[in-house]
Amino acid sequence: MKCHPAPGLPTLLFAYGSLIWRPEIEHVREEIGIARGWHRSFCLRMLRFRGTPDEPGLMMALDRGGQCRGVLYELPNDDLEGQLGRLFRREFTYKPPNSMPRWIKVETGQGSVPALGFVMNRASSFYTGSLPLEAVAEVLARACGHVGSGAEYLLNTVTHLEARGIRDRNLWRLQALVAECIERDGAAASSELIQTLDA
Repeated sequence: MKCHPAPGLPTLLFAYGSLIWRPEIEHVREEIGIARGWHRSFCLRMLRFRGTPDEPGLMMALDRGGQCRGVLYELPNDDLEGQLGRLFRREFTYKPPNSMPRWIKVETGQGSVPALGFVMNRASSFYTGSLPLEAVAEVLARACGHVGSGAEYLLNTVTHLEARGIRDRNLWRLQALVAECIERDGAAASSELIQTLDA
């Protein structure tokens, strides 16, 4: 907070993924904003939460390039330090952190405002870089950890974005590919089971 670029303004948090449907922090207002120079990307390999060491998953991060429509939360001034502490404990799941807090510029209907965003640490060993949608879909369709599956994570994100009037074409394309992978794998498993029973 000491490096807040506009200390006289409210503290804003930019949410682009699971913070939209599971914010876990209080906020007094929200609005849609566009972070230019950043985009959603399934570029973070996960060995827990929604993946395992044997079947690693992928999670979204805010990576450099492009633009991203998301939700701006205005945080209350009361217990701001405590709220940010809870937020950082949620985001900092590995050492060194994969998601780094950074002040970014977000465009709103009233102009550009500074907001706190969590952006991908490209120096992390868990950074995958840009992957083809087909490769991402294969991972999300199979990966599952103790908090849920990659497919569930994607579905929650696209539906909650859509509910706020944000349609991310890449994520919907990915959603269709994941559904195809699950249907294909399910049909293959059923065929294998039938062959086993017949034998």
